[in-house]
Amino acid sequence: MAIKVTQIKPWKVETEDRPGALADALTPLAEAGVNLEYVEAYAHEAEPGRASIFVYPITGRKAINAATSAGFKQVSESPFVLIEGDDKPGLGQKLSRAIADAGINIHGVSALVIGRKFRAVFSFGNPQDAKKACSALRRAIKRGL
Repeated sequence: MAIKVTQIKPWKVETEDRPGALADALTPLAEAGVNLEYVEAYAHEAEPGRASIFVYPITGRKAINAATSAGFKQVSESPFVLIEGDDKPGLGQKLSRAIADAGINIHGVSALVIGRKFRAVFSFGNPQDAKKACSALRRAIKRGL
């Protein structure tokens, strides 16, 4: 499998930072049979008591209705990039180097390997940086990283 780079548009909800907030937000999606590939949740350091939850993908009428009823809204201009493919040693460094060499600051990253495949979601400070990162990553991949 070649390495695939995709700018994604997750859905987001702001909520209280409390026990059960994530489970409560995900309940309508689970009940609607939504199969999520990505979930990110974090408490706001600058706003104690507040949290953000991002989910992806939300497609189809049933999933959109469930997400909307749970308070989620699609992130229209997304700063998120999904990268997936075959894993190999040093790949995370090479991906992050390609982004750095393009002068782009990484806001956050979540990555994992299952078997021989990896998935990483990079976030950036704005959608323009995410788009630039996609271009930089695709160029690096063409050069063989």
